[in-house]
Amino acid sequence: MISAIGAEAAHAVRHFGVEVHLLILDSCDERTFAEHARTVAALAPHPRITVHHLDETRQRDFLRTVIDRARVPKPDLMLDLMLPPEVSYGACTNRAFLIAAALGCRSVHRRDSDSRYQTKDGAPVFPVHPELTALGRRAVEVSAEVSETDLDPAYRERPVSMAGGSFIGELSVDIAEMRRLDPRVYDNVVSLWAPGHWTAERKRALAAESFTGAGTAPYSEDRTKLALVDPMRVDMCNIGFAHRVYERMPLPPARNTIGSDYFHIHLVHDATLPGVLHNRHIENFHTPERRTDTGFAAYQTRFVKFLLSMLYFNFVYDRMAAAGAALLDHRQEIRADAVAALLRESTGLDRTENEGRLDQVDRAYRLLGGRYAEFAEALVPRRARLLDEARQDIEDFALLTESWAPLVGASRDTGLPGATR
Repeated sequence: MISAIGAEAAHAVRHFGVEVHLLILDSCDERTFAEHARTVAALAPHPRITVHHLDETRQRDFLRTVIDRARVPKPDLMLDLMLPPEVSYGACTNRAFLIAAALGCRSVHRRDSDSRYQTKDGAPVFPVHPELTALGRRAVEVSAEVSETDLDPAYRERPVSMAGGSFIGELSVDIAEMRRLDPRVYDNVVSLWAPGHWTAERKRALAAESFTGAGTAPYSEDRTKLALVDPMRVDMCNIGFAHRVYERMPLPPARNTIGSDYFHIHLVHDATLPGVLHNRHIENFHTPERRTDTGFAAYQTRFVKFLLSMLYFNFVYDRMAAAGAALLDHRQEIRADAVAALLRESTGLDRTENEGRLDQVDRAYRLLGGRYAEFAEALVPRRARLLDEARQDIEDFALLTESWAPLVGASRDTGLPGATR
């Protein structure tokens, strides 16, 4: 993926004349990091491409300097939220956002290591092309260059804030085995991420659509759509954001929680900021480690925590959708204070619904048997802690949101010295 994204960076320079910072946030062990470093060294040099290959020590040093300069409350907690010892999809992307601010970038384009580009006539299909074509420009200017427009004219003067596609291949969440074992159990479990008050029919429809991306049909030709992009149509492995989004608002720093990095997709849509949906979908695959016994238990924990997080996020998403353009200030930028207030309000929710989610997971996994039943048994003594963590994750997100503006400002002042190349 390092070689492939290096080629995508070269494509961006060649076709758009931009300056590119290729950022690799690497949490691997020393031996694997060294292998990655050799791949980085082999990338073709270009005067307008700067590569930053950062291990966790360099990431932590940067964050400590930024946090100290920002003078935010609870600096030790802030460092832990930005670089926790456990897996955090949101925290990793937040580090990319702050480093982008330090480098003066106008957009961030995220790609993941467990994905690859499609090809057409032997050449890779790079998503950065439709992303850079649209991001940051007024929607009315972009409308002449897309295949389709489905945007209220009231929003046409607003900047395109997000451009993204989806994926083809394996499910985005590694639970296909569950569907093979018992499709009915799979539907029941997946439907748990829906709001509790939804009808059974609506939950089944959500389960059928969830985690499937753009299916399996390969890329043939470009199709782009200017719209308020449906969050179900894009994926965080294939996304670009304009700086006015990520400099105003971080992602949830929840630990061991799948989907904690998807918040901005909902925020851009609900705040009525234009986006472009493209079909340069990335090929998704899953690493073998997740199928080992240890990897299985860790991954299922992240999935269960995702289900529990939705008690709070469904509340916030409903309120954001109702607020609409009121989430924007007079400059048409995200009002982080308004979002933080919704997050704070959600932490007061009764968690009976989440207790019911755990009950249903327990029953479903025991029906599946084998290591699913073993996981269900191991979950029993952790119930109270998981319920507490789900709420604490939202409180942490609110705190980080309230501290984000000074962190971004301090990042700009700090810069990022010592590029790899």
